[in-house]
Amino acid sequence: MGAQRRRHLRPGPASAGLLAALLTAQVVAAPPVSAASVGLSVDLFAARHSISPDIYGMNGGDPALVAELGTPVSRWGGNASSRYNFTNHTYNTGSDWYFENIVAGPDNTLEAYVQRNRDRGIKQVVTLPMSGWVAKDSPSSPHACGFPATRFPAQDAFDQWDANCGNGRLDNANLTGAEPTDTSIPADASFAGAEVSHLVNQFGPAARGGVPIYELDNEPVLWSSTHRDVHPQPVTDDELGTKSTATAAAVKAADPRAAVLGPSGWGYCEWVASGPDGCAPGADAAAHGGLNLSQWFLKNMKDASGAAGKRLLDYFDQHYYPQISGDRTPEANAWRLRSTRSLWDPSYVEESWIGPSGVNAPPLQFIRTMKQWVSQYYPGTKTAVTEYNWGALDDINGALAEADVLGIFGREGLDLATIWGEPKPTDPAAFAFRMYRNYDGTGGKFGDVSVSATSTDQGQLAIYGAQRRCDGAVTLMVVNKTGTDLASPLSIAGFGTGTAQRFTYGPAALTSIVRGADLAVQRGRVTTTYPANSITLLVLPRAGR
Repeated sequence: MGAQRRRHLRPGPASAGLLAALLTAQVVAAPPVSAASVGLSVDLFAARHSISPDIYGMNGGDPALVAELGTPVSRWGGNASSRYNFTNHTYNTGSDWYFENIVAGPDNTLEAYVQRNRDRGIKQVVTLPMSGWVAKDSPSSPHACGFPATRFPAQDAFDQWDANCGNGRLDNANLTGAEPTDTSIPADASFAGAEVSHLVNQFGPAARGGVPIYELDNEPVLWSSTHRDVHPQPVTDDELGTKSTATAAAVKAADPRAAVLGPSGWGYCEWVASGPDGCAPGADAAAHGGLNLSQWFLKNMKDASGAAGKRLLDYFDQHYYPQISGDRTPEANAWRLRSTRSLWDPSYVEESWIGPSGVNAPPLQFIRTMKQWVSQYYPGTKTAVTEYNWGALDDINGALAEADVLGIFGREGLDLATIWGEPKPTDPAAFAFRMYRNYDGTGGKFGDVSVSATSTDQGQLAIYGAQRRCDGAVTLMVVNKTGTDLASPLSIAGFGTGTAQRFTYGPAALTSIVRGADLAVQRGRVTTTYPANSITLLVLPRAGR
């Protein structure tokens, strides 16, 4: 939960020539290492299910990249959205930046965001305030702020551009006694309903091109940290449940066809525990049937939906950040590539504080566990991850992880995902998105029907398979996570003889996706070399016979 991932609202290798000159003996190029022990297999008739296009979403992103990728969904969220006041276009930065009220510029208002994304054909997720407070009318400068020097003269740090606004800490401990009305005004569920009505009046209802999805605030169990000037008390099960059901009902009353998404927890602790319980089910959970926070949230939303006679929650959403940050050491790079297993693998034990060295959580199987809880406590609810980032997006290692994550999202049946801290157009991770959304520069996309694709060693070669509905083409994404070229056989059940187009992104050409020579597929079998640290897409234009 570092501040580096928070933002305000917005819209070479050694020379081969030198090496040759230093050698006196004849140099013979080393052949690729055989990975015969790593078997890749695809079955076009097994494990078929739709891949939601919404898994390729972003929280913002470079406009040119967003347009190129045809990014399907965008989210208006983050800490600043928790106190955004649509009536005066003012928000509060919270602990991200000295708890200051900021008046959004014309291009950064909620209306501008919705209009911009509507014009691009992008689905919007709009976060609604739910903490009980929104920013009041404030001057642009000096800022109204949660811990002013006039009230708290001694603090650890003050804004260099506004010396009256402090960070709310003294001797590295949080200060208490802030006055919420210094920055904010009360706002209950009716305020959120009024915001939805305002957007419906301006852009129409969800059923006719208006905002389609509303989020129940942002990381609510962190309000006592990120917005502690107005909400210093920890968030209990009951507070989250009461505010969530009331806000969801207000959304449905203002726009019955709009979807509701929540609770958008910050990470593992909020996934399983309320504020008072900390990082494991405790007394609060015991008072709610022994269910952890996510389980009780789903059950409570289902019960409230039954009483209301309509579904109040459409997406069960959580945020997921591995604990590697952006480090690029060999150890961090290897860990980053292993850690994608936390999304699905029942045998993967967390290597961070989440694992045995800390809270000793069982294997997360993050997406699978979300789906299991949904099935048990509120069937029919979709699953979403509206914030995630594996780090090192400007490095090939981060691109490999991103390609792996996007493949996992599709294979595991996640319904919606939006990356936080989007890659720049020239970043390697942007090419990971291109491999799925524009691999050939003309809008070529990975398939939209997932098919069975397995590797006997996912740690070396990960593979994801899909078929396109529009033309029947089979698309196979292979991620070589090793530092060695690997030659591996691939078998494709349901495909006979034909041709596979080959597209590769890797260290040999970090500024483009390279179209390689086509490969012959004989009786559903093909062997090729997957370059070290690379992403390879095989496209079989038609089902071979």
